[in-house]
Amino acid sequence: MTDFRSDRMPSNEGLGRARAAWDAYLRWGKKHVQPVTDPVVRPLAMRYSANKVTQLVGFWVMWHAYGGYQGLIDLGMAPTTVYRNVKAFRTLFGQHPDEFEFDGLSIDLKAWHGTSGDAS
Repeated sequence: MTDFRSDRMPSNEGLGRARAAWDAYLRWGKKHVQPVTDPVVRPLAMRYSANKVTQLVGFWVMWHAYGGYQGLIDLGMAPTTVYRNVKAFRTLFGQHPDEFEFDGLSIDLKAWHGTSGDAS
């Protein structure tokens, strides 16, 4: 198992890229519109743990990146785990992960799987 403790990042924010993008978004939002993220995420995080919300967003990404139920099974996820995550996702987001779409979040399958689609 790899020990990453000796490979320290500059801070607990890593390189700070996500934080810088978030801060820029908030600065932009104050000038243009109120950010919609807080009214969307905060009630979910208060009803469920932030950890579970994060896990379910990751589940949604993997569901779409690997072709749904069978793809996750082929990756080694147990069928009961898939069913449990689908149920939790539907409870939290109100739709099956196959139907749900996150505004502003999409997956480039060619890039994800390292293929360009070119016949060269």
